Amino acid sequence: QVQLVESGGGLVQPGGSLRLSCAASGSIFSRNVAGWYRQAPGKERELVATITSSSSTSYTDSVKGRFTISRDNAKNTVYLQMNSLKPEDTAVYYCVVSYYWGQGTQVTVSS
Repeated sequence: QVQLVESGGGLVQPGGSLRLSCAASGSIFSRNVAGWYRQAPGKERELVATITSSSSTSYTDSVKGRFTISRDNAKNTVYLQMNSLKPEDTAVYYCVVSYYWGQGTQVTVSS
């Protein structure tokens, strides 16, 4: 059984930064793709960023240059550094490793 525990969400003003973390239990982390999705109210879930086991990354266009995904295989943890946050980044953010999902963490960007 794999569990993913997210942390780091919260309320931030436009232009601010947050760092999300997702810690995985079990032994699957280092050899699997990890990623972050988000879902805003009334919208479909959206893939934000992914990182492969060899740390190749990809991003959706709307976050390129502002968000950075990274991983620490020794800690079984994937991160999402979010800078220059905008109100449209407000959503519940979900960590995914292989086909396992975290519980989600709320990110709210508002003045």
